[in-house]
Amino acid sequence: MQTTDTVLMIEPVNFGFNAETAKNNYFQTNAENGNTQEKALEEFNQFVAKLRAKKINVITVKDSSDTYTPDSIFPNNWVSFDTNGKAFLYPMFAKNRRLERRPEILEVVKNAGFEISDIVDLSKSENENIFLEGTGSIIFDHDKKLAYGSVSLRLDENLFRDLCKKIGYEPVVFHSFQTANGERLPIYHTNVMMCVAEDFVVICLDCIDVKIEREKVVEVIKNSGKELIEISENQMHQFAGNMLQLHNSEGEKFLIMSETAFKSLTKQQIEAIENYCEIIYADLETIETNGGGSARCMLAEVFLPKI
Repeated sequence: MQTTDTVLMIEPVNFGFNAETAKNNYFQTNAENGNTQEKALEEFNQFVAKLRAKKINVITVKDSSDTYTPDSIFPNNWVSFDTNGKAFLYPMFAKNRRLERRPEILEVVKNAGFEISDIVDLSKSENENIFLEGTGSIIFDHDKKLAYGSVSLRLDENLFRDLCKKIGYEPVVFHSFQTANGERLPIYHTNVMMCVAEDFVVICLDCIDVKIEREKVVEVIKNSGKELIEISENQMHQFAGNMLQLHNSEGEKFLIMSETAFKSLTKQQIEAIENYCEIIYADLETIETNGGGSARCMLAEVFLPKI
């Protein structure tokens, strides 16, 4: 199943610009002022309310004030949950992000009526400076058993291939770049340039500079039977690739994105998406600017069996 009706979201307590992640996240801008946390919390609450209004199940956990975790609002980088009852814990590039892996969060998910039968902890590779940042760096096509991964400091190719082998998915490896500071630099997470839904894929092909890699990705998408909806690099910079498809308790499907992303789309792109599902968008400007992540990054999908 490509989509779920349940997501885990972490309520921010000390949200702000993270200088550690900004080293290779070129979407971040330090726009902090006295009320950054307050505005981020307001955006978070409004986003949660929009999802719940559409009957999507949202499990929220408040971040801990005991540790400095300014990026905790993006849980999909450190944890994912599969249909077999497994929780995967991922190795994180930034040291202060490693503190986000809190066992009590998994307990909250269990208490919400889900079964976690096994925890697969990949985080040990942090000791070797090898990273694989969850569904930020990996885009899963669960229906077709494919995993797309753009190589960067936050996606180690060998670790990615090992994980794919363990879970029985075919890895689709490529390199993607963005123009930042006047240079072509690696995109930090695959999920800012690509989104795989049930019947379509939104992707910025202009970011895949190597022609043979670009052609291979297009071929895989077309062979998967999904419609390819292309976005420009400028739209990608507006978080138009950072989207996630969910369904609700009644089986209705939605594509989730930020208001910034939605406003960057053309009429034709919106129509192409709406052929398949309704769009839900929320104002996440404070979170996007300071955090360098958007709607998809805030959502950790829960595919676990229900108890």
